[in-house]
Amino acid sequence: MKFRLCILTIFVLLSFLFNIRAEKVFDVKSFGATPSQKNDISKALLAAWKAACSTPGASRILIPEAKYALRDVLLEGPCKGSMVLQIKGTLMAPADPSEHHSQGWITFQHVDHLTISGGNLDGRGKIAWGKNTCRTNVNCKNLPMNLRFDFVTNTIVEDLTSRDSKNFHMNLIGCQNFTLQRIKIIAPGDSANTDRIHIGRSNEVNIIDSKIGTGDDCISIGDGSRNIKITGVRCGPGHGISIGSLGKYKNEEPVSGVYVKKCDLINTSNGIRIKSWPGLYSGAATDMHFEDISMNNVSNAILIDQMYCPWNHCNSKASSNVKISKVTFSNIKGTSSTPTIVKLLCSKGLPCEGVELNNINVVYKGPDGPAKSECTNVKPKIGIRTDVLRGC
Repeated sequence: MKFRLCILTIFVLLSFLFNIRAEKVFDVKSFGATPSQKNDISKALLAAWKAACSTPGASRILIPEAKYALRDVLLEGPCKGSMVLQIKGTLMAPADPSEHHSQGWITFQHVDHLTISGGNLDGRGKIAWGKNTCRTNVNCKNLPMNLRFDFVTNTIVEDLTSRDSKNFHMNLIGCQNFTLQRIKIIAPGDSANTDRIHIGRSNEVNIIDSKIGTGDDCISIGDGSRNIKITGVRCGPGHGISIGSLGKYKNEEPVSGVYVKKCDLINTSNGIRIKSWPGLYSGAATDMHFEDISMNNVSNAILIDQMYCPWNHCNSKASSNVKISKVTFSNIKGTSSTPTIVKLLCSKGLPCEGVELNNINVVYKGPDGPAKSECTNVKPKIGIRTDVLRGC
């Protein structure tokens, strides 16, 4: 038995060493990239990607330590083997939003077995934020995101810093088996519409041990998202962790299986939130669980808002057509900047079902006390009852 184990160990080690040797490295400097904050390296990166993508086996694209200017790039698959993009330096986007020609600064499409490791992405969004009219203009032109992933599978993004995106920092659409870990996202609280991570129509997404500060939602989960796990995330400033908004568009797919656990929210304008538009389209969100959440000076700590109607872009007197069910809030503690700790504003036409509140210990010490809760069109099951749950 020991002999067999020894042979097996040697075989595994040799396989590991063989894979390291077999991996081909494509340094962007070999394709004409020169370190500079002015010289665009998009052609070099695209050439390195094309060469690596067409090579069978494991390939690594290396961006060495330095600052590089980069215009919009589309990195497409399918590729003939696994791909690693290793960023040791800093990539800098054009400051002027008119110099972007797409909705993604760096976009990956139809790639399988992708790893992005390290590096800094500077979206240089300050000029763009002042030109963003999307809060009030439904026909606004969308600004580019720092990172866009379309139909990308079996992917890990790790140890990456994204700064000052002009729009969302990371956008996942149609992705499968996708992990974001040890991510740092940085932007001031007044950076308009800069959701840090947005997920839509994706399955098996994990966000782990990351720090997020933004001018909008730290994490937003859109329609069609399934099996989303968020653990060890620190959020603030920003609008908290949100599911939705839902029900704004036709043919939205259901949201199901969302787990948010062991997260910290600091100075956010919302805590954990589920939001849907009134009087518009049908949808569903079910099997959503929030557990072991710590809050520090958070407004609207626990919020289901089925009357979400920013800028009066809807019929605020109509009922939401989105059905919300099987939601648990457990072991939520900390401090609130507003007296209403729990606000569950469910649809009159489709009341929330299967909502549970257990061990909610969020304290309000401001002048408008005492702390309270508000529940409409829902009869939550309450486990460990605390004073803040008066009204539910």
